[in-house]
Amino acid sequence: MTPELVWFKRDLRVADHSPLVAAARQGPVLCLYIYEPEIMAGEDFASRHLKFINDSLRDLDTALKELGSRLLIQRGEAVAVLKRLQDETGFQRIRVHQETTNGRSFERDRRVLAWAAEAGIEVVEYRQQGVMRRLPSRDGWAKQWQAFITSPLVPAPRSLEDGSGSLASEPILEPRVFGLKDDGLVDRQAGGESEGLAVLEDFLKERSRGYVNGLSSPAEAWESCSRISPYLTYGNLSMRTVYQRVSARRRDLQRLRGATDPWSKALSAYEERLAWHCHFMQKLEDEPAIEFENMNRAFDGLREDQFNADYFEAWATGHTGYPMVDACMRALIATGWINFRMRAMLVSFSAHHLWLHWRKPALHLARCFVDYEPGIHYSQIQMQSGTTGISALRIYSPIKQAQDQDPHGHFIRRWVPELANVSARHIAEPHRMSSEEQEAAGCRIGTDYPAPIVDHLQAYGAAKMRMYAARKQAKISGESDRVFHRHGSRRRQSARMRGRGMR
Repeated sequence: MTPELVWFKRDLRVADHSPLVAAARQGPVLCLYIYEPEIMAGEDFASRHLKFINDSLRDLDTALKELGSRLLIQRGEAVAVLKRLQDETGFQRIRVHQETTNGRSFERDRRVLAWAAEAGIEVVEYRQQGVMRRLPSRDGWAKQWQAFITSPLVPAPRSLEDGSGSLASEPILEPRVFGLKDDGLVDRQAGGESEGLAVLEDFLKERSRGYVNGLSSPAEAWESCSRISPYLTYGNLSMRTVYQRVSARRRDLQRLRGATDPWSKALSAYEERLAWHCHFMQKLEDEPAIEFENMNRAFDGLREDQFNADYFEAWATGHTGYPMVDACMRALIATGWINFRMRAMLVSFSAHHLWLHWRKPALHLARCFVDYEPGIHYSQIQMQSGTTGISALRIYSPIKQAQDQDPHGHFIRRWVPELANVSARHIAEPHRMSSEEQEAAGCRIGTDYPAPIVDHLQAYGAAKMRMYAARKQAKISGESDRVFHRHGSRRRQSARMRGRGMR
């Protein structure tokens, strides 16, 4: 009996895995993962991504072996690999989850579908995110999302019949095999379904009580935030699993502690974030071009011809002279993660203070984020850069963020050791120290730590004027209305979301 092929891509798990369960009902299953050099050669891919994937592959292979099967790992261009396996096994059906990811993967999928159609191979795709294919309008999206996210989970198969036979499998391949160099990562989360479940349970049982109070602080967020984003990115956990476990925990807390208890309210806020996760992914699904082009085309030419390479290098390495920006960038390079508010500040600073077009900074951050999710990434990058034309303009003050989120300077001093002896009074703006204070702190501005790369108030003022002029033209042209019709949330914006100015 010929096997059915289950192609694992960004769904590296066995629980709530519809393609795996459906294939198991039919007979032998060939469980496949492909190392694709063309994907790894992309400007948005880094060795830290492959390290997380490799953790996930080891965990997945262990889980499949416990069910009686194994993970067959191959290397090469997807169509070539699938064609070879089809010649060897005779499979007639591929079961796979839908993806909303980068352009290279999108083009790969188109080639696979074209080959399968020509070869008479059936390809069955399943949803795993709250993203809808071929959506005619965002009207009613939230209702459809809620229906999917609360639909029953699919239990893992009790057993599998291995369909890989004697096919030779590649071993786990390290980044150097694909020419991926060390990227500065020194501490990271481990990948895998079992690891993801442990992190989720730890968040639900204890850490989530501090979610609302700690999510904005770059120091406290390491514990207060869920930290499950990479497990969603690579499908170690399904969005349905996460949402339903969060909802169950919230209901339990409401029964035990009352509906107004801060802990259950924190989980309600987190549930809303899960909806936003899919809301932003839907934007890339509906318009894949936003990975490369301004979402609002009225902003074309705004920054593209004024790119300052020296500014970019200083920002990308954490040497801008603004301690909160530099600490966040260095922490991100070393660990692969930083909280949302600080991500927004990094993008805002590059776009508004340094006036850099968003595409190259977006690729740098994609390589830094272990949890890089293209659907969210490019939508958020453009929102924080102001090129959507439909979101409130947010220009974050790196000085105010330091004062609000790290008033004593503990986070800054950890990641910018040049400032280790600078007082809390000057930690947000060390360039304001006198010569005597610099000498006492052992930090000479311009020598030990750079002076601010731009003047904050001047850069803020200039960006604000430029952006509001561009937004006015975008509205007059009707382009902003087009963007809203295609991508805008249909929920009534709260006063908080309408807020403007320095943050």
